[in-house]
Amino acid sequence: MVFRSEEMCLAQLFLQSGSEYDCISELGELGLVEFRDLNPSVSSFQRRFVSEIKRCEEMERILGYLLREIQKANIAVPEEDESPLAPPPRQVLEIMEQLQRLEMELSEVAKNKEKLRRNLLELTEYTHMLKITRTFIHSRSRHEALGPQYEEFPTMETDSVSGCTGMQRLGAKLGFVSGLIQRVKVEAFERMLWRVCKGYTILSYAEVDENLADLDTGEISKSVVFLISFWGDQIGQKVQKICDCYHCHLYPHPENDEERADVLDSLRTRIQDLNNVLHRTEEYLRQVLQKASESAYTWVVQVKKMKAIYHILNLCSFDVTNKCLIAEVWCPVSDLANLRGALEEGSRKGDATVPSFVNRIPSNDTPPTLLRTNKFTSGFQSIVEAYGVGDYREVSPAPYTIITFPFLFAVMFGDLGHGMVISLFALWMVLTEKKQNKKRSSNEIWTTFFNGRYIILMMGLFSVYTGLVYNDCFSKSLNIFGSGWSVKAMFTNQNKTLQTNALLTLDPNFSGVFSGPYPFGIDPIWNMAVNRLSFLNSYKMKMSVVIGVVHMSFGVVLSVFNHLHFRQKFNVFLLFLPELLFLLCLFGYLVFMIFYKWLAFGARDSSQAPSILIHFINMFVMQGKDITPLYPGQMGLQIFLVIIAMLSVPVLLLGKPLYLYWLYRGGKGLRRRRGYERVRRVSEDDNSTAPSYEDDEEEGVDEVTNREFDFADVLLHQSIHTIEYCLGCISNTASYLRLWALSLAHARKFSTNNQFTLSFLCSNATLC
Repeated sequence: MVFRSEEMCLAQLFLQSGSEYDCISELGELGLVEFRDLNPSVSSFQRRFVSEIKRCEEMERILGYLLREIQKANIAVPEEDESPLAPPPRQVLEIMEQLQRLEMELSEVAKNKEKLRRNLLELTEYTHMLKITRTFIHSRSRHEALGPQYEEFPTMETDSVSGCTGMQRLGAKLGFVSGLIQRVKVEAFERMLWRVCKGYTILSYAEVDENLADLDTGEISKSVVFLISFWGDQIGQKVQKICDCYHCHLYPHPENDEERADVLDSLRTRIQDLNNVLHRTEEYLRQVLQKASESAYTWVVQVKKMKAIYHILNLCSFDVTNKCLIAEVWCPVSDLANLRGALEEGSRKGDATVPSFVNRIPSNDTPPTLLRTNKFTSGFQSIVEAYGVGDYREVSPAPYTIITFPFLFAVMFGDLGHGMVISLFALWMVLTEKKQNKKRSSNEIWTTFFNGRYIILMMGLFSVYTGLVYNDCFSKSLNIFGSGWSVKAMFTNQNKTLQTNALLTLDPNFSGVFSGPYPFGIDPIWNMAVNRLSFLNSYKMKMSVVIGVVHMSFGVVLSVFNHLHFRQKFNVFLLFLPELLFLLCLFGYLVFMIFYKWLAFGARDSSQAPSILIHFINMFVMQGKDITPLYPGQMGLQIFLVIIAMLSVPVLLLGKPLYLYWLYRGGKGLRRRRGYERVRRVSEDDNSTAPSYEDDEEEGVDEVTNREFDFADVLLHQSIHTIEYCLGCISNTASYLRLWALSLAHARKFSTNNQFTLSFLCSNATLC
């Protein structure tokens, strides 16, 4: 990771016919360039390599089907350590034919397997139906079962003369419909039969003990076997339609027990044969998928690379002879030699008689921003890019974010024990990163943690450091070096402190009470003090204000490097100085008061130390004559700093727009003279190239010279910037001060409600 983005140049590639595919493949493996579209007016369907892209999309479709089948079979796809190269053009048709043959074979085997499974399910259902309906018939004799049930039909009464029922005289026959239906549909099915057939049917049903798969959907569910008895063909047709409406699986019902037994024996034999055939089919299918899985990863990567190559070739244009492709690319200046080497290697692989070559061309277009990262810095760069990508050749804040982001998190987190837990977890992810990368987990939360493993590691390490500073381990203090406070000096013969007072105050002015500061971090005895909250909150809030102001000042200082690099010196005076003055005159002065109070007041006069919070508030209202000053001449200096801060706001708001307006309206002679001087310098130097926007002395001058100047647009942009900057500084610091005041009020309230208290007085414990 570098200080600023890479220097880029516009280059023109001349790719000879026959080797253009290999040249683009080599460039893609290196990842050096960004191609420009030279055919913006041509639609995607009218470009030269549309047929090749369609072929790649067809192969992607076949590979998608293949991967789904492999996933269904629970077969792992092995991945290679190195990414395979794009296949040469002569092998593309071979891969296509191989994938088509594999697709046809898999689809045929899969269809046969599905057909066998369906037949097996049908035979299994038929077997259950025969077994259960046998219980319906054998529960009682045939005539005994039909006699009482037919009494409810008025037309089934037996004639005393002929001995036949009314239905038999009409020629109606007794029919049966048997099959299976889902259990959830039984009640509605029974109700529909009764309403449509008007009670001229007898329905018997029982639930199947075994869970069966549905023939249409494949879902496992409970099924019910039913047997419907009816008279007449018309009733039978109605029953048939109702069964079709409820998607019942109907099977023929045997007329007698002998036929039922023969059918059951035949079904057992067929089921056994189907199981054997299905098992062999599944074994063969698994062997085919196992062999295909060995090359699946290579095929997927190769097809993606082929498709990307043809997409890039569609961005190129042909010369007038149609023998050479011309491409324009943005390339880092430092990688031009590698670019030429890639073209030479591509020409060699393509057996081109004329090698491809590159030509650097001047351009006034703004190049893309390139920031090189690795596995450690990529996470921090992602955090920066979440707020926006910087302009070309701007200072990159990502290198500084490696320190500032985890450190500011640790200032907030600050616990030795929890920091070690986070560090160990991140260290485990770092040590096993190769293994985790191969797994390619689809869990989005885990992927987020794993991609930020180095960020988490840095946050954990900094949390360990700040936890030692706070002397906080799982919210408990550690007494490593021994406390610097002692109560032995308070116990003398003349001192009756413990007998006469419930509150013990350790005064550092008393000889022998305070032997010196704790070697590193907060003294553990503060964990026993009642004013622990007030002391720690005061300490942490002051530290937060100091770190926050330093952090914001550092960000403002970084902008100077951008102004000087782009030769925008007016931005140094009209943007940087007002911003820095506004920040330092107000909040830099607050940091000064914090350090001054720490250094100026000791243990003896700490009770006389004034409140920084009150002084800072009085600074804005220009009051405080009745309050003891922090140092001599404080009132006059504060008024001067407030005036400087207030004057910097209109300069920040109006300075740049008015200066650019003056350049556009009144500085034409100055611009003309600069243009003459630049032309003269170029003509004197034969080896110089055409000047780009980076060679101008003032980019702001060229900006208003080369395009129409809109004062309202510039003023609006600067107004937004001024409001965001000023309100951002004020709101950030105000939030610290508000938390500061609330923590002090809470600490004081807590101390007044405690009966047994222990307080300490020292110079570093003075409250604001």
